[in-house]
Amino acid sequence: MKWIKTIFSSDYGMLGVLVILCLFFSWITLEEQQPEGVDAAEVLALSVDQAFELPGRVLIAGRKTDSGEAFTNRLDELLRQRGWEVTGIVQGGPPELGKGLRSSFDLNESLDLLACEKTFVKLAVLQNFQKAEVKMAEVLVMAPESSFWPNFLKASNLLNVANQIAVIAILAIGMTLIVITAGIDLSVGSLIAVSAVLATWVIREWFGGDEATVAGMIAGCGFAILICSALGLFSGSMVAYFGVPPFVATLGMMMVGSGLAYMLSGGLSIYQLPQSFDWLGRGDDLGGIPNAVVLMVVLYLLAHTLMSRTTLGRYIYAVGGNPEAARLSGVPVKKILLGVYASCGALAGLGGVIMASQFKSGDPKYGLMYELYVIAAVVVGGTSLSGGRGKVFGTLIGAFIIAVIQNGMNLTGVQSYTQKVVLGMVLLAAVLLDMLKKRGWKLSL
Repeated sequence: MKWIKTIFSSDYGMLGVLVILCLFFSWITLEEQQPEGVDAAEVLALSVDQAFELPGRVLIAGRKTDSGEAFTNRLDELLRQRGWEVTGIVQGGPPELGKGLRSSFDLNESLDLLACEKTFVKLAVLQNFQKAEVKMAEVLVMAPESSFWPNFLKASNLLNVANQIAVIAILAIGMTLIVITAGIDLSVGSLIAVSAVLATWVIREWFGGDEATVAGMIAGCGFAILICSALGLFSGSMVAYFGVPPFVATLGMMMVGSGLAYMLSGGLSIYQLPQSFDWLGRGDDLGGIPNAVVLMVVLYLLAHTLMSRTTLGRYIYAVGGNPEAARLSGVPVKKILLGVYASCGALAGLGGVIMASQFKSGDPKYGLMYELYVIAAVVVGGTSLSGGRGKVFGTLIGAFIIAVIQNGMNLTGVQSYTQKVVLGMVLLAAVLLDMLKKRGWKLSL
């Protein structure tokens, strides 16, 4: 038990939980995987090399899909490089395969290999040819070999997990700063909607909508982020100068933000946007990694540097630990509170811009319940709700824990309302761990 306490008492103790979750979902999603496209062609080319000492004549068959076309084109290239004579390329289904085989045998020429995708191996037309055509007995039918691999660990799934959690993780940076000061912000979900609606409305009304330039889109998005920062600043001023509890101040701002989004959009989606508006939300310019994920990583590196290497970061921790002692030590407590709430608002605005880019529209319903997921990520990541303790990278771990749990349950077919129960239990467990750590792992009786 002592080593368990040691792990969970550390700043990044939840990293072990994340690893365990990844291993668990990898195990339960382990399935036979059939390669497709270029990968399938390369796997099959290697199998052909092992099966034949000398090249011969081959017919290549693939489905009439993007992956099927990529398979046939790449396999044609690889086999020709190895000296094979490609008699034809079939793209389609059973009729096309039958036609391709008939053409080969009508020419009264030999055929050594039928290289095809896995779906062709058990087709009735192929079995009929094997029974009716004598020469077909000499033809070796080969398809790419399958392998066992977890669906969870597919590269596409892992990128999808990171992309789906990007907005929540970015918002969680600002929430971490607020929670470290012993506050909370319930308005971030509504500010997402405000930002998404405001950015798209400005682009439509001021910069030409579909015809907007890059400068116009940047201006519209920047204006939305600035307004959200101002709304966050207003919440911070209520907390810092008037002593309003953060819960109440941000609850009011949550209602204000939601109302503003509906008023501005008229309750309808705004979608008159240029094609290039989806660059931030859907683009993947860096080696296939989504741009939103790249932005998320950059922001976390900057936030970590701020909190661990700068005087401002130490001030934020001091305000959360003991605001009166911090004030007497010369820390500008009110300015720090204003800064963290304004920063949280700005990051919520950025999250709204990313979401608008992902869906290529602005909608007042964006960000619904996001404040709960963001708070859960912060708490699960080890930031104390009582303030003064927490790590930015811990929050990133917490965000990925939530994303992995959701993704794993989706892959295993768990229903959505059951997922809410599980995530609620995870949040309660994280709060319980925080309380036990504060009490030195002793229960209060």
